[in-house]
Amino acid sequence: AKYVQIATRGCPSLGQKTISMHVLRHSAAMRLLRAGIETSVIALWLGHEQVETTHIYLHADMGIKERALAATAPAVATPGRFRPNDKLLAFLEAL
Repeated sequence: AKYVQIATRGCPSLGQKTISMHVLRHSAAMRLLRAGIETSVIALWLGHEQVETTHIYLHADMGIKERALAATAPAVATPGRFRPNDKLLAFLEAL
């Protein structure tokens, strides 16, 4: 709570969010992953008993998925992220 209060001075929107130790650990792991740090190193840093526990971060990072797809996409494909139209979003919201 002390550090959230300090961080809120620089980013007021943090004051309306729930920030726990898990959120801080997850954020740190995601930043390390994006920086190219191996998952085995992140697992050791976080104190995970098994490296497989850290693999969940690979599934959470859209940037990693997009880079992997871009590396394997045929040259004729247009890269990018799917953007659903309003009709599809309305349908999904109604479910």
